[in-house]
Amino acid sequence: MLTKLRALTPVILGVIAALGQAPQDWWFVTLIALAVWLAWPVVSAKSAFRAGWLFGFGYFAVSLRWIVSPFLVEPDVTGWMAPFGILFMALGGGLFWALSRWAAYRIAPNSLSVAALMLIGAEVTRSYILTGFPWALLGHIWIDTPLAQLAAFGGPHLLTAITVGLALALTLLWQRRYGAALAPVLAVIAWVTLTLPAAPVVDGPIVRLVQPNARQVEKWDPEHAQKFFNRLVDFTAQGERPDLVVWPETAISYLLEYAGDALDEASDAARGAPIVLGINRREGARYYNALVTLERGAIISSVYDKAHIVPFGEFIPGGELLRKVGIDGFSAALGNAFTPGPGPRTIDITGIGYARPLICYEGIFAEEIGTDERPRLMILVTNDAWFGPSAGPKQHLAQARLRAIEQGLPMVRVANTGISAMIDGKGRITAEIGMNMAAFIDAPLPLALPATVYSQRGDWPILLVLLMTLLACVVAARRK
Repeated sequence: MLTKLRALTPVILGVIAALGQAPQDWWFVTLIALAVWLAWPVVSAKSAFRAGWLFGFGYFAVSLRWIVSPFLVEPDVTGWMAPFGILFMALGGGLFWALSRWAAYRIAPNSLSVAALMLIGAEVTRSYILTGFPWALLGHIWIDTPLAQLAAFGGPHLLTAITVGLALALTLLWQRRYGAALAPVLAVIAWVTLTLPAAPVVDGPIVRLVQPNARQVEKWDPEHAQKFFNRLVDFTAQGERPDLVVWPETAISYLLEYAGDALDEASDAARGAPIVLGINRREGARYYNALVTLERGAIISSVYDKAHIVPFGEFIPGGELLRKVGIDGFSAALGNAFTPGPGPRTIDITGIGYARPLICYEGIFAEEIGTDERPRLMILVTNDAWFGPSAGPKQHLAQARLRAIEQGLPMVRVANTGISAMIDGKGRITAEIGMNMAAFIDAPLPLALPATVYSQRGDWPILLVLLMTLLACVVAARRK
């Protein structure tokens, strides 16, 4: 019995480590669990692989638990897939950590530093490979702390390096290697130095965030779609006219080419203020998840097509090949899969300036945010109704806050339902509409801060430092 319990200990440690992610935000628990895992004895490459996989399985099974919610929108149809969804996500995420621990053992069996650096490398790799999935990165545990401000210099991977570095320091201190105390001391100094005052009141343009509280099970139902559209229009028409109105992703439930009357009604409600809204559109046989800017008179001044679309959600990887060989049954939507847009760009909004548009999933990719021309703000429209009332909406919001810090730009984030918020360039929420609320809120647009190091250099500096450090640790370990 004790032997079986010991074998499952890495899974338990992974479960505990996941509690550092939103909504718990217990970053100290993640550090302790990670420190114990780094010290976990591995006596062969096989045991190293197993320890990494089990730890990762526990971590991702808890931190990505929201992944079951999309399958439960229509439980009679797709509910049976929910356990397989979370199982494969946990196994897949754990595989990255398993390979990192295996590779560390093969390179330098007795070096905790190499194991730590390889884990950081695994987190970087899963952020890029197979279109990337940088959700629940180890560095995300700091989003609600002052240390998150360091993302302005090195992005999410610097925060991951800090997380693993502090856990390694705890492990070395436990082994009575007291020189490692320098890392926690530096973290405390950074914490105190970076502690922020309350967000200042900014007398900027007034932006109206409109959240219709459209549940996913009702969103595309014709009996309910008109109700949600009417809410958007009514909220837009109330009170004094703002300088900008933002509606969520796919705010209008039919294609842009058929939305003329709806756009006229929306523009009339805005009383001359520009509206940014999400809507699907079609060009020939291609479909796009789009964001449009609607100016006075229902004139569409800009169209942005989502560039980083969701695998298995908005397209089937290898779908074209599957179609050619006659395997269409894998997805009923294969013939209508979305096409990615051309990539990052800015849009010019009258009275506001240039904005970097983002649609839902795009907001988790830090390295893809930057554009040649620095914008005044970021606008993220999303449909967090897919996540249900789980941890997903809160984790998605936390990542939006991190994008604001990295770029030094305010972000307007509007959801169909979930959490809509105005976020300043330090990642602070200055106005918010809570989950499962149909409401609107008027918020002044915070100032754009000077361009950050990360907005100018991206991931390359921190990745280069990590690679050089890994090489130095490998050389030192092999000499020893």
